[in-house]
Amino acid sequence: MTTVLVVCDVRIYREGLAEVLREADQIQVIGAVGDAMEAVRRANADQPDVVLLDMAVPWSLEAVVATGSAAPDSRVVALCVPETEREVIACAEAGVVGFVSRGASVKDLLAAVAGAAVGEVVCPPRIAASLVREMARRAAGHPVLGSGPHLTPRERQVIDLIDRGLSNKEIARTLHIALSTVKNHVHNILEKCQVHRRLDAVTTMGGADRRRFASVNPGI
Repeated sequence: MTTVLVVCDVRIYREGLAEVLREADQIQVIGAVGDAMEAVRRANADQPDVVLLDMAVPWSLEAVVATGSAAPDSRVVALCVPETEREVIACAEAGVVGFVSRGASVKDLLAAVAGAAVGEVVCPPRIAASLVREMARRAAGHPVLGSGPHLTPRERQVIDLIDRGLSNKEIARTLHIALSTVKNHVHNILEKCQVHRRLDAVTTMGGADRRRFASVNPGI
């Protein structure tokens, strides 16, 4: 029997996922929680075989790392992963071992959970291709995607949103955090990258299309 902890901040979604999983053979849902602290507490207490985590939540990467520390033998399967190469690699580096895309079916979901439970890495072809390309870069000694100074999971989220062209205010709204907190993150990112502008930080952490950010307010 595979024990599963569902983590998602949208109640109707996590309860729906839990019900779907309960209908499957050989799966026991031990909890469905909506915040990072509760996820870590339950992971530590119950040591689930699989943690099914919605990557659409703002604190998703932090939750991957924290639940991995609380339950080292648990395997994290990521739901709704944006299939950009940067985000796929960030998930893998945080500890994700299974990927379920936004367009996946229930069959795909169950396959990812079952695969993760026996130590397999299950992911859609596009995500698999991203991981293989990254492995090839590292094997060839080329700069890896997102290489550069070590950023915290939250700082990675912030720089990814900068990469998408969002201003500090838009980042604050997206991550549901205070504007002052975003400014502190941006300040820390610039210091770690040893640059003075947001665009330069993005370039340092893996390259970006400069034209896309020409109109973005660089102020901290």
